[in-house]
Amino acid sequence: MPSWLISMVVHLTLLLVLALIGRSTNKVGRIELLFRQSSESSGMELAEFTIAATAPLESFERSMEEERIDTTQLVSLDAEAEMFSLVPKLDASLFDPVVASTGQLDKSNKMFQGRSGTMKARLLKMYGGDQTTEDAVEAGLVWLKRQQLRNGSWSLHGPYANGARGENQTSATAMAMLAFMGAGSTHRGGPYQKELLRAARWLVAKQDRQGFLAGSEMGHERMYSQAQATIALCELYAMTGDSWIRPYAQSACDFAVASQSPQGGWRYQPRMDSDTSVTGWFVMGLKSGDAGGLEVDPYIWPKIERYFDSVSQGYTGGYSYMPNVAPSPAMTAEGVLCHQYLGRQRNMPGMAQSLGTLVQNHPVKANEADVYYWYYATQALHHYGGPLWNQWNEELKATLPARQEKRGREHGSWSPSGDAWGGYAGRLYTTCLSIYCLEVYYRHLPLYDHAELD
Repeated sequence: MPSWLISMVVHLTLLLVLALIGRSTNKVGRIELLFRQSSESSGMELAEFTIAATAPLESFERSMEEERIDTTQLVSLDAEAEMFSLVPKLDASLFDPVVASTGQLDKSNKMFQGRSGTMKARLLKMYGGDQTTEDAVEAGLVWLKRQQLRNGSWSLHGPYANGARGENQTSATAMAMLAFMGAGSTHRGGPYQKELLRAARWLVAKQDRQGFLAGSEMGHERMYSQAQATIALCELYAMTGDSWIRPYAQSACDFAVASQSPQGGWRYQPRMDSDTSVTGWFVMGLKSGDAGGLEVDPYIWPKIERYFDSVSQGYTGGYSYMPNVAPSPAMTAEGVLCHQYLGRQRNMPGMAQSLGTLVQNHPVKANEADVYYWYYATQALHHYGGPLWNQWNEELKATLPARQEKRGREHGSWSPSGDAWGGYAGRLYTTCLSIYCLEVYYRHLPLYDHAELD
């Protein structure tokens, strides 16, 4: 018997033993299989897959089916195979839910590294969160879990009370996923692993060849949905490094780049127009993809910056919905946040004026709820830090938990009643954005060094 065939039999036997052990415990360590052919081979392509340390075998089998991997190819290699390697990789980092799927995370990706473990606890304390804010987040996530539909998606209509006027399952599902991920769960680990796995499978099944995920949605909300779904997939990939998610997240980024308008932003139709609201969601999606190591054409960033400059009031602060329109608090908060992610320094003229105006003239008030505005202002002020953040946060962490439903069927959610957009967007929308605000302490690491702030 040739030596290569003996080697293959031995290694395949070892692989089967490991698989049987994994099935008895329902989990296996990470295994990489690499097959290569010589230049004279019949043209069989490189086959590669990963079994994560936290992924049950049945989840892996479903992933194999969805990725259309022909398992017969894995055992029908011809006699000219040059290499067959079986490399178990287990280390302490596998037990960190943020990096559980690969055992490693690009250390240059600091955007999402505060969402679990001791880092999460430190950030929560450092930036003013407490047990009350965490209890509110957890109650909100439990409510969201109860609303997931059998197919893995969420709906803006129900089954809860006070649904949205219109339906948009892509947005609803993406927003729910972001709430779970903001607290540290992924489809590979965390208390909401099962919910996220089902949601991710539902979401990626909607993607077409151009990377568009919202083809079934109606009207001008489709691009909002696309941007939100892009954020969800890019965050999921950045947090796990899961090779199954990567092509879907990359395709969503590619669609975003291709659909950028000549003005530099995005609006209701690809390549047609720009407004600050839609553009802000796409900026966060592309920045999430960039942080996760996906390919994002760097040419887009100067164009985006030019767009935000066109809606900025300059040194006096303030941003508008579109050029030559009066500024508003929500657009100002969104514009500042996007300029922060585009690299604007903390001491650049206009930032302090803009954020100071928001804190002083448009603070968090229970009787003037606007979670869309609060969502963007909370992020921008958290990145900025200092006394402005402290003042904003004291009002935020007192107001939002107090507004949360404390009893009954909708316990853990936030009523849309009285919110600026709640009557239109519904209960799931107000709940998700409220959760994002209360996860802000660790959801994204601050963009500026706050060690020496006044």
